[in-house]
Amino acid sequence: MKTKKTIAEEQAAVTTESALEIALAEAQAKIADMHDAFLRAKAESENIRRRAQEDIARASKFAIENFAEAMVPVKDSLEIALKLEAPSVESLKEGVEMTLKQLTAAFDKNRLLEIAPEPGDRLDPMKHQAISMVPSEQEANTVVSVLQKGYTISDRLLRPALVTVAQSK
Repeated sequence: MKTKKTIAEEQAAVTTESALEIALAEAQAKIADMHDAFLRAKAESENIRRRAQEDIARASKFAIENFAEAMVPVKDSLEIALKLEAPSVESLKEGVEMTLKQLTAAFDKNRLLEIAPEPGDRLDPMKHQAISMVPSEQEANTVVSVLQKGYTISDRLLRPALVTVAQSK
């Protein structure tokens, strides 16, 4: 016959066992929830990555669109100038000046800026390319003349200005 102590021990063991089963069930439910949350987060991050790649592809495909829109009127002006049957030198000059204004406005709108150093400016190797050195009354390594303007686009050098510089005396 079982003693009271044994019955109490068995009841305690059953209670402990059922408490452990409850704790295990709760832990398994928590794991299932966390796994579900993990899968959702992973899917969301993949969607964000895919959308970002699509945005980058679209941006590179249409990056030049604004510049192209600004250049179309310049082309139109040049075509109109070529259609004139008997252009005078003065009308051609006016047309070229107007076209140059349109081109300059297109460059400004798209942050394509000129690098045009003045004579006497210091040579800046980050913006200027010295083609030759010439004897001059100016200080050494200063710009004597500009052979070709340079350009930057959004603070990035597109083409350096080609310059001649003063030779040291």
